[in-house]
Amino acid sequence: MHKYLILFFLLMSCSSGDDTNELIIENDETEIVIQEPFKKIVFDNYNSDTFIFGATLNYYQLNTNVEQLFLDEFNYTTPENSFKQTIVHPEPGVWDWTRVDAFLDFASKNNIKMRVHGPIGPQSSTWAKEDSRNAEELSSLYQDYMKELCKKINNNSNVLWMDVVNETILSNGQWTDKKDGTNLWENPWTQIGKNADGIPLYIVKAFEIAKQYAPNISLVFNQHAGMQPEMWDKVKETILYLKSKGLKVDGLGWQGHLRDNVILSLNKEKIDYLLSIIDWAHQNDLDFHVTEIDYRLVGNNPSANAYLRQANGYSNILKALISRRGNGVVTYNTWGVYDKNDPSSHEFKYIYDSNLKPKKAVEILKNTLKDKNTSPVYFD
Repeated sequence: MHKYLILFFLLMSCSSGDDTNELIIENDETEIVIQEPFKKIVFDNYNSDTFIFGATLNYYQLNTNVEQLFLDEFNYTTPENSFKQTIVHPEPGVWDWTRVDAFLDFASKNNIKMRVHGPIGPQSSTWAKEDSRNAEELSSLYQDYMKELCKKINNNSNVLWMDVVNETILSNGQWTDKKDGTNLWENPWTQIGKNADGIPLYIVKAFEIAKQYAPNISLVFNQHAGMQPEMWDKVKETILYLKSKGLKVDGLGWQGHLRDNVILSLNKEKIDYLLSIIDWAHQNDLDFHVTEIDYRLVGNNPSANAYLRQANGYSNILKALISRRGNGVVTYNTWGVYDKNDPSSHEFKYIYDSNLKPKKAVEILKNTLKDKNTSPVYFD
């Protein structure tokens, strides 16, 4: 039986691009397999200004072994929800910058590139979702929040990107909207109204504020869901409209929350459509960001084949970015690092298991990066 000894050693600080932190695996037949960290593979093989690879941390993972795993492997992060309105400015007179400051300090201390995920969109505070709110109240609150957030990050050299709006359009091409009550996924900001061209005012105003108060930050229009043409047509129309009005839109983001029982990243037609979106972004002077990606497995005790599908689901999206890296900026950010201790509620969806051990996805992603592989593996 093989015995494995895993040794981590750090020869240079993570602020150096020449980081030689390595994972060494020895077995009793004296075979040695060296797995370099993601950040070193990217540094050695790609232009670090135009190809960026990282992972998400949440506030409660700072100063833990999860943070250490992150620092061993990555140098780009997106704080999970710590910059959102519901955390920072949930209601009038209430401000809390604790999580924001913690992440800014973390990025500065460790020379981490950061994308701020603090967009105006459906994930808003209970106060904002209360049915008694009116347009004036909502407009005042989110504008105050956006202005202060932009001023907070504008001169921070570690913050390179910011999601300005998020999840604004449904998969059928309709605007996300208000719902009754406070316990549903909804977008209360649409109550502020639309302009004469039919564009929600909160979207226009958010980009106006970001342009004025965060001119040093690359501004992203972020979107969720899958490869639905009706939705992406509306996204494209909205971005072109904003740019035509002189507003600053620098990037298009996609949240790729994949599921093994929903056809997408293992299907040629879907990957081809994703490639067309990336091409459109670059043709319109936009960076393209995979702002969030995870791959949920269905059921308990996934098989080896399920983990193989997951690994290729992750890597097929990465291959799409690698194939288009010569046309413009592309970034890839896994939404989370490891499966939590209750796998039934987390669906085994991240690239490290609940013990922080690499899953098949880590191996295939690293090999994809090393080989600059652009040939997808299709199962669906």
